[in-house]
Amino acid sequence: MTTSVFIGGAWPYANGSLHLGRLASLLPGDVLARYHRARGDQVLYVSGSDCHGTPVAVQAAQEGIAPSEFASRYHQEFLDCFAQLGFTYDNYTRTDQPFHHEVVQQLFLKLLEKGHLFTRTVQQTYCETDERFLPDRYVEGTCPVCGKRARGDQCDYCSTLLDPSDLSDRTCKLCGNPPTERPTDHYYIALSKFQEALESYVSTAKAEGWRDNAIHLTSRYLKEGLQDRAVTRDLTWGVDVPIEGFEGKKIYVWIEAVSGYLSASQQWAAEQGKRWEPFWIEDAEAGPITAYYVHGKDNIPFHTLIWPAILLGSGGYHLPDRIVSCEHLTLEGQKFSTSRNWAVWVPDLLSRYEPDSIRYFLIANGPEKKDADFSWREFIHSHNGELLGAYGNFVNRTLAFIAKSFDSRVPDGELAEPWLSHLQDCYDQAGKLIEEARLKEALDTIFAYVRLANKYFDEERPWVTAKNDSAACGNTLFTCVQIIANLANLLQPFIPFSSDKVRQLLSLDQPAWKVVSVEAVREIGSVKLLFERIDTARIEEESARLNNHQN
Repeated sequence: MTTSVFIGGAWPYANGSLHLGRLASLLPGDVLARYHRARGDQVLYVSGSDCHGTPVAVQAAQEGIAPSEFASRYHQEFLDCFAQLGFTYDNYTRTDQPFHHEVVQQLFLKLLEKGHLFTRTVQQTYCETDERFLPDRYVEGTCPVCGKRARGDQCDYCSTLLDPSDLSDRTCKLCGNPPTERPTDHYYIALSKFQEALESYVSTAKAEGWRDNAIHLTSRYLKEGLQDRAVTRDLTWGVDVPIEGFEGKKIYVWIEAVSGYLSASQQWAAEQGKRWEPFWIEDAEAGPITAYYVHGKDNIPFHTLIWPAILLGSGGYHLPDRIVSCEHLTLEGQKFSTSRNWAVWVPDLLSRYEPDSIRYFLIANGPEKKDADFSWREFIHSHNGELLGAYGNFVNRTLAFIAKSFDSRVPDGELAEPWLSHLQDCYDQAGKLIEEARLKEALDTIFAYVRLANKYFDEERPWVTAKNDSAACGNTLFTCVQIIANLANLLQPFIPFSSDKVRQLLSLDQPAWKVVSVEAVREIGSVKLLFERIDTARIEEESARLNNHQN
């Protein structure tokens, strides 16, 4: 029975370009999608641009344009970047679309109908200088838990979920003045009533494949006790609250954005004439569902507590199975800072480097289980040493030898043990690791076989046997071609562009997660280098560029 695999990638905020740290938390989603499609699973991979929120509205006003126009600039840039990087979203949409608004409002009304929402008159932060209620993100102050400077929605240092009223020494982020408070009515979700259900759900999380950071942080929130949280706010830009008397108020972005996973799925189904239900609603006849959610560690509680509570409260939806929550990526040993322009911006990086080099580095050296660092030295040496020196070298010297000595046709031979077992083992081991989102280990496993293949080539010495034992030489190269064909399958989720080049050279079918073979006498295409060497002088050039661009 076919498994339905849902993959929800985090929604980048459409108020600025993507930097490399953000990309590192999104890339695992595409690796998972490509792998599961190769396995033959039914895959739905969705995400979109988060276009709502005060930062978009404020920046749009400063430029004298509509918020949707401002968001469109970065939404299009995101689309371009993801296309260049080979992301295979089934639907990449945006939150400021009528379809999304309707689904969010339906979820809101369903929660209200089932008694999970209630109204409360609260004192909301108000700026007398700017004459407006302030969104939580635009209130800053001292975190009551760790004492660090924090926003009014969450502390970046200790990850505590906050309300502006929790902060001391509060200031308005817009003008810097201390805000006041004014009474206003809002809807709240009775999150505390989901405490027991979420404890039961999270207790099975480790077995389902959550990352350790998600387990630890979520367990901490549950131990502290879940607090009811506002789901509406006094904002000018967002999804309208569909209740009479609440005109002018919007559904809070933290409940609205996660609802995009469902709205994007339903939009895909409506536009493609397909069914979204197999990815969201349990049905014994339809087969099992596996749902991955891919994001950065800052978004953990929204995916492990808030979104499951919404799904439980709405009723009948499949809960997240695997939480793929990345740690932080630093840059040359320092935290990314958009204000200081201490960042590697993805559009700029793509203008000078190949997408496979970027993808490989972020999986092989990325923040999968712990914080990781991007340095230009490591990036360039990673490309030259592994992609070019190990994988590219094996492919190119094998195929170039065949072109020169066998008239560009695969020589006759037999794939004997131990290589037949090696290849099957590699599919089995790497596949299991990918399904568990242990992507770095999966890539390491595959590259261990790349190094083994290079060792085999060196030990068989085809440049010698070509002169005195043509059959032995042909058998060595035949074996190497079989290895290359299977490496194209195994590496396709990680470095799809070079894998497609190999596939084209060998006239291979679409990627499949199984051992494939290439028959003798098949003609190979014109051999070109899979990867070009990057001059190490670029290390200093890029470091200087980074330092010169700081504000």
